[in-house]
Amino acid sequence: MTSRVLCRVSRLLEQTAETGPVLGLDTSTQIASLAVVARGRVAGRIAHPVSSHGASLPSVVDELLSSTGFKIRDLSAIAVGIGPGSFTGLRIGLSYAKGLAMASGCALAGVPGFDAIALAAIDAANIEVGGLLTVVVDARKNEVYAALYRVVADGLEKLTEDLVITLEHLASLITEDVTFIGDSTAKDAAALVSTKGHRAAVFETGTLDMRGVSVAAIGAARFARGEMDRVASLEPLYIRTPEATFKPNLKNPAGIGTEGVWSIERKNSFGNI
Repeated sequence: MTSRVLCRVSRLLEQTAETGPVLGLDTSTQIASLAVVARGRVAGRIAHPVSSHGASLPSVVDELLSSTGFKIRDLSAIAVGIGPGSFTGLRIGLSYAKGLAMASGCALAGVPGFDAIALAAIDAANIEVGGLLTVVVDARKNEVYAALYRVVADGLEKLTEDLVITLEHLASLITEDVTFIGDSTAKDAAALVSTKGHRAAVFETGTLDMRGVSVAAIGAARFARGEMDRVASLEPLYIRTPEATFKPNLKNPAGIGTEGVWSIERKNSFGNI
């Protein structure tokens, strides 16, 4: 078991009162969730259901930045959700964030997506201190991604690493009342736990939409502490091996990866920097 304390979003914003604009984005689900925080406040947020993150993300970022009055060149950093979640969504979001960071010269921070979801939920769901909070999202193959958190005075204590697990196994880990957050699998998890005699609440409304603010706030706090990631080495948090792997391109002996190609192809879209 792991134990790590995460500050509430309000506390994170207090820590970033002197920090310039930070763009936060998460594409781990079919809802693209983005936000900009600047000087200790939320400057703007947006959440869009999308059929293709690759096609939609640049225009969604433009829409968000236009609403805040900032331009790409104004950004101090970009924070991106690294999963777990949709493999394709994670790759697209991270590739876009890397390309934007390289083109603009701003810093980059990878943020565990479940931490962002959990932080978004504790204020909205008004969960009491001491309560157990579990993030659960469909992982397909009759499994879910999950992580357990304890609500503490200033935020959350993360009790487990991010897991890929069956619902039955997840239910066996929970021995007390719990609040589930996530997608439709949260209801299934709650039903299983309820059969063991524990109260199981489900908080769904807007949780996945709000995670962009948490991603941006966590990234801004890391930027304020000087704890950023290297663009070249930041990778998605897949939890399990992706089914889709890239074969070597015989016409590309240097081995340029898909993320690099995507970034290069999109670089022209950053021409207004």
